[in-house]
Amino acid sequence: MATAGKVITCKAAVAWEPNKPLVIEDIEVAPPQVAEIRIKIVATAVCHTDLYYLLESMPKDGFPAVLGHEAAGLVESVGPGVTEFQSGDKVIPLFLPQCRQCRFCKSPKTNQCELGVDAGHGDVMGPEDSRLTCKGKKLVPFAGTSTFSEFTVVNQISVAKIDHAAPLDKVCLLGCGVSTGFGAAVNTAKVEPGSTCAVFGLGAIGLAAVMGCKFAGAKKIFAVDINPDKFKKAKDFGATHFLNPKDYDKPISAVLAELTAGGVDYALECVGNVGVMRSALESCVKGWGVCVLVGWTNMHDITTRPIQLIAGRTWKGSFFGGFKGRDGVPDMVKAYLDKKVKLDEFITHNMTLAQINDAIELMKQGKCIRTVMSVCPQ
Repeated sequence: MATAGKVITCKAAVAWEPNKPLVIEDIEVAPPQVAEIRIKIVATAVCHTDLYYLLESMPKDGFPAVLGHEAAGLVESVGPGVTEFQSGDKVIPLFLPQCRQCRFCKSPKTNQCELGVDAGHGDVMGPEDSRLTCKGKKLVPFAGTSTFSEFTVVNQISVAKIDHAAPLDKVCLLGCGVSTGFGAAVNTAKVEPGSTCAVFGLGAIGLAAVMGCKFAGAKKIFAVDINPDKFKKAKDFGATHFLNPKDYDKPISAVLAELTAGGVDYALECVGNVGVMRSALESCVKGWGVCVLVGWTNMHDITTRPIQLIAGRTWKGSFFGGFKGRDGVPDMVKAYLDKKVKLDEFITHNMTLAQINDAIELMKQGKCIRTVMSVCPQ
């Protein structure tokens, strides 16, 4: 492209400080350096993790920043040493890198990577390495991706090359939420045919977990949420039973135990609430029940009585659904193109990057599943 090797001035939504509206600014995006790729973002979605960073965890040195990590786009140019990608490739940026060289990447037991500086953000570029600047200030490259921008620069180990037939305004959801929930059921819990499952929380990740349980052949899938408006959507993704904890005067774990002769085989917590995490574990059947923590939080401790685990239950976590991104995300794109997994049904709103604060407000109020914003034309 004609812009290769040059600084690009473009629009981005900048978070100047925590707990404040984002501001659409002109920013400068420097050319990619060694092992880096500059990407034109075509579509990006708002994920709750963006809100968590902006409104809850609010890291002291985390601003100003360009948020966003669930997106898809086109390679604009590549830096020295990049051979796997070329201009025009369709790609999905990854908040969790896969270097393919470290002991974690070489192990089939995990999808973690030693080059993910922070297990919470998978940030392979620190603020001092940012290629993004605005008004003379370096912008923190959130999650190593910063997709609330027309252009961004990402390390090549944090980019998945995908099928050129893929619609970018749909497959962008595979950059986080859908892959996370689906993979938590299929890869982490390893849901078995004929089993009983409970999914706590019916946001995009929870609905994707429901879809994963159905994909794996679960016989009964209990959808648990305090908002009954979400039950119809959960049914569309494969849920067979629906429970609102507010409808009962006993713990939801006791309700599930009564309905399943002792508890479910698999429970997936997709809220990020430590109280719900305990309920999910205690909803599992003793002896072999598996509870997977999927919802993100790092602000409180989790507790339970030791007998819950001594009795044979397993409590485990899932990060990005257990997918090694550069390998797994292209496979998920193919599964979508082959109509084996759904994506369109997650999208409740379509907006533009200029409407970012409206999109954030929809998520804060629980009025959307996923809002996809068009950023640049293809």
